Amino acid sequence: MEDKNYNNKEDLIVAYLSGNANRQDIEALKVWLNESSENRKYFLQRQEIWFSSISEKESSLYDVNKAFELFRNKTERRGCQEKEKSFRRFPLFFRYVAVVAILLAISMISYYKGGESVKKVFAQIVVEAPMGSRTKLNLPDGTLVWLNAGSRIAYSQGFGVDDRKVELQGEGYFEVRHNADVPFLVETKDLKVRVLGTKFNFRDYPDDKEVMVSLMEGKVALNNLLKNEAEAFLKPNQCVILDKKSGNMTIQSMQVNNSREWTNGYLFFDEELMTDIVKELQRSYSVKISFATDSLKDIRFYGNFVRQEQTLEEVLNALTATGKMHYSRKGNNITLY
Repeated sequence: MEDKNYNNKEDLIVAYLSGNANRQDIEALKVWLNESSENRKYFLQRQEIWFSSISEKESSLYDVNKAFELFRNKTERRGCQEKEKSFRRFPLFFRYVAVVAILLAISMISYYKGGESVKKVFAQIVVEAPMGSRTKLNLPDGTLVWLNAGSRIAYSQGFGVDDRKVELQGEGYFEVRHNADVPFLVETKDLKVRVLGTKFNFRDYPDDKEVMVSLMEGKVALNNLLKNEAEAFLKPNQCVILDKKSGNMTIQSMQVNNSREWTNGYLFFDEELMTDIVKELQRSYSVKISFATDSLKDIRFYGNFVRQEQTLEEVLNALTATGKMHYSRKGNNITLY
């Protein structure tokens, strides 16, 4: 929405921040916030001004004389009684200091409660990449995210109000917009990554045995959610592997750029186990692949394919060309033997 339309929403924003908006007003505000990042930025600016100021409603409840009278009565109850003539001689300056202190306290309470209401009113936004596809999106703060097939992220509709947190399931590549005041958090049920501004790949599918984070640029902090241990850090061209069964994290050096090749449409297998390759093929081509014998699961394979240009049959033919396996197919069901 352009600046010329902001005035049409001013009353709605004020009604919401003052707690006078009804359900219909709140829904209208949500729709407007979702229209553009400019709208969300404008709302955050108005919210900051509102909660850091004393509203007319609050100030109307306290005139100078009454506020000071309340202040004087409170101090008297604590054993600070003075004679009436002493009070009349009390410097006017200190009377206004007392009033300011009271109003500042009211304003702080308003700011806290207002911030809490903002966080509660916004629902979660969920973005998914279906099987056989990838999804690219930009978060409200300008961060670029790629989601691999079968992945999803969720974040608050109030993203950026006082945090930049996303929940990930599957695999995502992030180019995080730098903001030293509000760290960017990516969390799964196994691992939490905290960054300020960086590029990294985060992989944690529910059926994977390991979690893997690869860092291209910047620096990230790692918090193991499976095991109580000190915070660890990654440097560029390093990756961390978290074993879901043991909870152990291992940091190692590697050519991390290969881990983001999927964002360019490539299937890159670097001596990977067939179990992991099968999972990637299932997500990329939306099929079901099973093993006729468990011995095939331990085979490793190296290969590089272009998903948009090469069919599943071409990939499977390349795998069987090693002479280590064969396959049969019935519709979307494939068996390796």
